[in-house]
Amino acid sequence: MSTGKPRDSDFQMVPAPGTSKPPLPPTAASSAIVEYTPVVFKEEEEDLEVKLRRIIDNVPVRVSNTSGSSAGSGSGDFHQYRQMRRKEQDRLARMEVDYQRRKELAEFSLRREERLKAAEERTAKKRAKRQKKKQKKKEKKIKLDAEGEQQREKQESSSDGDSDNNEEPAL
Repeated sequence: MSTGKPRDSDFQMVPAPGTSKPPLPPTAASSAIVEYTPVVFKEEEEDLEVKLRRIIDNVPVRVSNTSGSSAGSGSGDFHQYRQMRRKEQDRLARMEVDYQRRKELAEFSLRREERLKAAEERTAKKRAKRQKKKQKKKEKKIKLDAEGEQQREKQESSSDGDSDNNEEPAL
């Protein structure tokens, strides 16, 4: 007949998985039944472990007025069952409203970014067109000024040359 206490023959020593540590010499062996070896994590596993600890620490655990699997079956507990059910339904409704609001905001910001980008492209295109028109006008003005200068120089040189040729030397 079992007393519920483990016997010495129920325990056996096994090496930790993944470690190939040689057994300690008898002189340095401790009298402990189980030797603690710290678990060495890889960086990724350590990051996950840290994240998991942070989540566990920050998530509140609320357990109030818990009922068994036959909740609401008795007439005396019916008001508690209805109250818990109503609270849960309200919580789910708030979560759904919050989710919808966040979803709409995300869609709105996406559409807004697209509209702003399209408006910026149109503005840039029109700006380039204005600059091009302005540059052509400036080049045309410079060209006309240069042609006018050349014509004046020709007229001046021809008038200077004509005046020399028209005048006859006095004898």
